[in-house]
Amino acid sequence: MSAELDYDLTQDQWEVLKALRLTAAIRRTLNQFIIERLVALQLAAMADDGPVITDTGRKVLVRGSARLWDLAA
Repeated sequence: MSAELDYDLTQDQWEVLKALRLTAAIRRTLNQFIIERLVALQLAAMADDGPVITDTGRKVLVRGSARLWDLAA
């Protein structure tokens, strides 16, 4: 896996990253602290209607992380 897409996210961070694909109304109810951490990692960004997933965030979500792959094995 590419090192640039290998993030060691917590389970809560993964869940919020997945939830960012949902509608704006649902995204506004997400944990703000976790959103801020994802923004700092450039996996999410703030837009007029709330947090949104970035292109990098989508790639990370699709590819997963090495830690999650290890748990699935």
